[in-house]
Amino acid sequence: MTAERSRPGSARSVAVLGAGSWGTTFAKILADAATAAGVERSIRLWGRRSEVVEQINAVHRNEQYLKDTVLPGSITASTEVRHVLAGADLVVLAVPAQSLRLQLREWKALIAPDAVVVSLMKGLELGTDARMSQVIGEELGIPDHRIAVVSGPNLAMEIAREEPTASVVACSDEATAGWIARSCTAPYFRPYTTGDVVGVEIGGIVKNVIALAVGICEGKQMGDNTKASVITRGLAETSRLALALGGEARTMAGLAGLGDLVATCSSSLSRNHTAGRLLGQGLTLDELALKMTQTAEGIKSGQAVHDLAGKLGVEMPITAAVVAVLAGKLSVDQLGPLLLSRDLKPEGDY
Repeated sequence: MTAERSRPGSARSVAVLGAGSWGTTFAKILADAATAAGVERSIRLWGRRSEVVEQINAVHRNEQYLKDTVLPGSITASTEVRHVLAGADLVVLAVPAQSLRLQLREWKALIAPDAVVVSLMKGLELGTDARMSQVIGEELGIPDHRIAVVSGPNLAMEIAREEPTASVVACSDEATAGWIARSCTAPYFRPYTTGDVVGVEIGGIVKNVIALAVGICEGKQMGDNTKASVITRGLAETSRLALALGGEARTMAGLAGLGDLVATCSSSLSRNHTAGRLLGQGLTLDELALKMTQTAEGIKSGQAVHDLAGKLGVEMPITAAVVAVLAGKLSVDQLGPLLLSRDLKPEGDY
């Protein structure tokens, strides 16, 4: 039986695990998509903090992350993951990448045997260099056709304000990707589909590291020429790594590659861009942790990206320089000359 035959229409019961800015926003997308399609949909959101959960249920707001957004009444929240996962045919994961594996071990028995699992996370696991879809497959023991990734130029605050954006649903099974896309097509959110899971994930992972570099340049008051150069060469680095892993070049030119990179490197709403800017202004990592309330994933996964590139023999000088800064081996003042330090060669040579 194909996924298309077994999953007509769109998701009816959704569990979103993670009540941060993107998890909450995606829950809103799913609710608004159901309203637009005229279908009934149960959307349950899991959060660690009781005060966040209580606020969502009482006044339909998550003011810590989306202070000006009123959430649809069809979204309910709970700190009890068992309740959130009960009967869900679509499970959406929006937790910090480095905690995913241990959390999945706790949640595995609670996830419905035929549920589709979607990753909103953009990180590589430290120590294993595994992408989040790989961690999901390993820990839940489910086939690739039930694992998908959603990624693109998706700054949560803008989407929560219903500013139009597009995204990409990546899954090895075309029918499953289409089912997910139908489930999250809202008036302001347009998902495209692809089978290139590797390319979509790598685009979302590496752009966080490049955004740190661009943020540092901004914090050091470097100009637009510098930032544009770092973004462009950062895309080349991302493409080299994606292609080495079996990803597709056209993905890098699309929403999950160039689109996500430009949004993350250019916006003050980007956590990684903001973190880089503060580092460029002289803050230490400890001071940064105190100042920022949300995780800048590039700080956590930069080393894993660098390690993976080394194993594959892929040149990534911008990533290497950022990782050296984060490790305290390089000062932000020394970063600039290293960002474009690759040997002279034609631009089109990856």
